[in-house]
Amino acid sequence: MSNKLIYIGILIALIFTQSCTTKETNIEKMLSRNWSFDTELGPSFVDSTTFLNLSFKINGADTLREFTSVFNGRKDIGTWEIEDGNDLILASPLQNMETEIDSITQSFNDEGEVTINYFKDNETVGSFNDGTFSPKRFLQKFTINKISSTQLHLVFENQPGSASNVTVLPYKYISKVLPTSISFYSVTRGLIGIFGLIFITFLFSSNRKAINWSLVVKGLVLQIALAIAVLYIPFVAAVFDNMSAFFMKIIGYTNAGSDFVFGQFGTGEIQGPLQNFAFKILPTIVFFSALMSMLYYLGILQKIVYVFAWLMKRFMKLSGAESLAAAGNIFLGQTESPFLVRPYLDKMTKSELMCLMTGGMATIAGGVLAAYIGFLGGDDPEQSMFFAKHLLTASIMSAPAAVVAAKILVPETEEFNNEMKIPKDKIGSNILEAITNGSSDGLKLAVNVGVMLLVFTAIVYMANDILDGIGSVTGLNEVIAANTGYSQLSFQFLLGYAFAPIAGLMGIDNWNDMVLAGQLLGEKTILNEFYAYATFGDIKANFVSQKSVVMSTYMLCGFANFASIGIQIGGIGALIPGRKGTLSKLGVKALIGGTVASLLTAVVVGMFL
Repeated sequence: MSNKLIYIGILIALIFTQSCTTKETNIEKMLSRNWSFDTELGPSFVDSTTFLNLSFKINGADTLREFTSVFNGRKDIGTWEIEDGNDLILASPLQNMETEIDSITQSFNDEGEVTINYFKDNETVGSFNDGTFSPKRFLQKFTINKISSTQLHLVFENQPGSASNVTVLPYKYISKVLPTSISFYSVTRGLIGIFGLIFITFLFSSNRKAINWSLVVKGLVLQIALAIAVLYIPFVAAVFDNMSAFFMKIIGYTNAGSDFVFGQFGTGEIQGPLQNFAFKILPTIVFFSALMSMLYYLGILQKIVYVFAWLMKRFMKLSGAESLAAAGNIFLGQTESPFLVRPYLDKMTKSELMCLMTGGMATIAGGVLAAYIGFLGGDDPEQSMFFAKHLLTASIMSAPAAVVAAKILVPETEEFNNEMKIPKDKIGSNILEAITNGSSDGLKLAVNVGVMLLVFTAIVYMANDILDGIGSVTGLNEVIAANTGYSQLSFQFLLGYAFAPIAGLMGIDNWNDMVLAGQLLGEKTILNEFYAYATFGDIKANFVSQKSVVMSTYMLCGFANFASIGIQIGGIGALIPGRKGTLSKLGVKALIGGTVASLLTAVVVGMFL
């Protein structure tokens, strides 16, 4: 074990050293996104179609900053630069551009060649020399008044004599961003992250010589293909957009039910103190659980699971049972999915059980997906759609990633059963009973989630109070406040810096984002993903790069935490009591495998952003 930790430490140190060499300045990272004009804050003369897209592409050592803007119906395209650290310069081609001039000068050189200069307010706007007009670009200068991950305020100087000398143009972040090109740097960083995570998993393997590297490569290829399809193929992207829209409709139906039960008389809406997590987020868990139960009773869910299982079985040469379990984990929880393979559980090989447990750790249940969307999207429909799409993609991509991690940790060395049949057990005598049973299970889960968040939040606050006292006595608080983004010694500070190298290994470049992502990964692993997503919703605006936000969304998408070890041993062990010992031995490795699977998914997506 000591040698493994030394190898991991050396690997992370190498990646960490490289990742600290950022390719962009912080302000460039924060500017590089899509912005929509905030009509609630902006001047009335600006129409609702105004937007600003600032893209930053890296190709090897070269950078390209491109922009597209629409302002009061006029569309401009070109390149952008930062000048003097606080000025945004937009440079557009002069064709189809209009600008006013108020004076012209003419000069001759010794050879008699004429140069005509054009001026506006004593500034040169262009010149004509030797049959060529220059510059070929029209420059627009804005002063950056305010910038964060969600807001951009630009100051534009008006013409002298106008009612106001300056106009503030407030923009808000548009969440839906698709890449337009594949960066050599991002792909290289992603490949380093993939090899690094595979190497760490290899160190913990129970039988390194028996690893089926063909299966590993196929699983990674399947992940990469899914990422490229979702990000670059319009048809696939549209499918996921429609799936996200479906989830948003489901959340809307849940809100209608919540308003009916908890809303005030007269308005029919939840207002005041009831407009909170317990009455807006937790009800989605109950409704999704009931919906999944209904779909299972109708046989629809089994057919969807079977399609995914068949594809993985054919492509990755898995056993029938582990294919079903891996596919089932996309939609069901880590204790519900084993019911799909209940007839096979007692005779499953050790490697198959490892695959079952790792899949449960690496993916999420449909019932909690809506809760995560609520954490991250809040009341903003665009943000909710953005995170819904990525969470859906993460859950699907993590299924083959979990197989990859499991088959490295515990390679298959036994004969397995290729049969793949889903039990036809019903979870109710009729559809109403199925909905009722699902609602009851969802209520238990919702209460459990609420209680866990209550307890863990209280524990973290208590720990922070103790650490704050230690930091005050030792003087660490002042050092931390002066040199980091944290104000004092805290649980979040310790986790952020402890797990930051893992974030660097994933391909997150900026140190600020590494620490934030490290904090979230630590909270997810030590506490649970619900607490981590709740924190993520609060701090996502503090990330410098939107790429880091997306990668963190994928990184947290899974049940891999210490509490899940006990949940799986108890849940799966109840179905096969005679094999609880085997499940206990595999628990920690399943946690490692589930964590690596989520990280692999984040790295693969980050390669193409």
